[in-house]
Amino acid sequence: MALLLRRPGVFVVTLGAVACADLLSFALKDVIDVDRPPLRYASPDPLVRVPTDHSFPSGHTATSFAAALVLARAVPRRAWLFYVLAAAIGFSRIYVGVHYPLDVLGGALVGLLAATTLLRLAGGLRRLPPEPR
Repeated sequence: MALLLRRPGVFVVTLGAVACADLLSFALKDVIDVDRPPLRYASPDPLVRVPTDHSFPSGHTATSFAAALVLARAVPRRAWLFYVLAAAIGFSRIYVGVHYPLDVLGGALVGLLAATTLLRLAGGLRRLPPEPR
């Protein structure tokens, strides 16, 4: 989307936020030892292959919310769309049976924290070209 809008800076910041959220969620998974739902409960069966790492926080949700925050800052008129998509991705992780609701909430907070920190360190999106009209 950023490249289509000819705003490569948004792409770079989004990529950085997603990478930070992913690294942070992997680090937290190593520290917080929570088994995934299928390893703790016999039913229902998960709808996808169960990842081998720990459950908390949801990495998919963390990266989704990190990207959503950056994109919402870059294209404020579409902010609701980015957050709805991120929430849907988080919900899907519960629905397919590989995360608990608290994992998704934790992932959302990790993603928002990572993106907010990166944006503050980078000076926000002030250096990026304005949103096209």
